[in-house]
Amino acid sequence: MVDEVLVQGFHNLLSWVSLGVLLFTAFAFADAAFRREDAYRAADKQTKPFWLIVLGLAVVVNLLPIGLFFLVIIGLIAAIVYLVDVRPAIKQISGGGRGGGRRGSSSDGPYGPYNGGR
Repeated sequence: MVDEVLVQGFHNLLSWVSLGVLLFTAFAFADAAFRREDAYRAADKQTKPFWLIVLGLAVVVNLLPIGLFFLVIIGLIAAIVYLVDVRPAIKQISGGGRGGGRRGSSSDGPYGPYNGGR
């Protein structure tokens, strides 16, 4: 009886983790799909089709009913690499970072541009 409860609880936990990984990889795929292709080249981060294929495969592997755990982990790592390394570089190139896309200059102070007291 106790064994059945523990197994059921573990199965529920794995189901939630699996759903979280699926949503995470789907977000990475959608984000990659909406970014401009030239930003990938400008950031020197592979190509847009490369990331769409890799992240799309990660989503598909998560949707498969068979347990290809090692492929799920590889897809998760690819999504993490995209969101931690590629996405910020592309956002910086395309002006999608903080400050509404305005790039600061070397004369900017903590409260905005310094104009030499004028």
